[in-house]
Amino acid sequence: MNLHTTTGNWKKGFLLASITMLAWATLAPGLKIALESLDPWTLTWFRFLFAALVSGLFLLSRKRRRGELLKLSGSMWGLLLLASLMLVGNYIFYLLGLEKTTPANAQVIIQLAPALLAMGGIIVFKERYNRWQWLGFISLISGLILFFKDQLNIIADNMAAYQIGILLLVAAAIVWAIYALAQKQLLRDISALSVMTFIYIFATILLLPASSPASLLQLNSWQWWILIFCSVNTLVAYGAFAEAMDHWEASRVSAVIALTPLGTIATAAIIHNYWPQIMAAETIDLTGWIGTGLVVCGSIVTAVSGSRPKVSMATNTGES
Repeated sequence: MNLHTTTGNWKKGFLLASITMLAWATLAPGLKIALESLDPWTLTWFRFLFAALVSGLFLLSRKRRRGELLKLSGSMWGLLLLASLMLVGNYIFYLLGLEKTTPANAQVIIQLAPALLAMGGIIVFKERYNRWQWLGFISLISGLILFFKDQLNIIADNMAAYQIGILLLVAAAIVWAIYALAQKQLLRDISALSVMTFIYIFATILLLPASSPASLLQLNSWQWWILIFCSVNTLVAYGAFAEAMDHWEASRVSAVIALTPLGTIATAAIIHNYWPQIMAAETIDLTGWIGTGLVVCGSIVTAVSGSRPKVSMATNTGES
């Protein structure tokens, strides 16, 4: 099977990956607040419904993209269904894990996802790391371990719930990496817009039986604003991520995304400073901050080291 190749536009890939990172950095605190008024299933269902409506209308306005799904082979349809199931699993596992921990903890642990994506990019798509990139990757993983150790010491009084949350977040990371690799291969044949529209519609139908749409009628205006923010965030983040994967290597996209915990910590601190009643302060000791610093340094080194990828001569099926 022919593998997907990037367009080689690393500047566009870096910009889109950065947008994804910033969106996800603000998403975790928003979801934590939303979970106080909605269950994980209904919250996830609404986010997918919102995304399906918006992206579906946008797809219909693009004549060149309308019939792309009909051209897929049987194996690619299987890959599309796999990507859809994995992304649904990621959303649910992440929210269930977030309920049992804090936004910063959730975002740090979920960084296993881009690390797994980086490994998948090397194994599946034959991407290569030079010695500096490997050094950056080792720094990133070491930082995650130090942060994780720091938080275990801090949350010793609620260890049981925290450990369950960790397992759920690890599961979320694994299924997300599978989704991302499947999506990257799909971009060889169809655009990111077609892929994401199908996934959003598929997820909306799949989650409907488990959700409680009637509970949305009980939300006040503030809760609706938070829900809309989380839903718009879904569109921005995954739209930018899908396009970034079309222009840049999976390993480098994953390195930029690994900066997400810093943004989450900053967002949570701002919310606590101005509205302490809706979000508790994050507790991070020296070891945790050292770990965070290693994650940042490792991400930067991994993303910018090495030679620029050459422009691919393969036909680009994505939007330019």
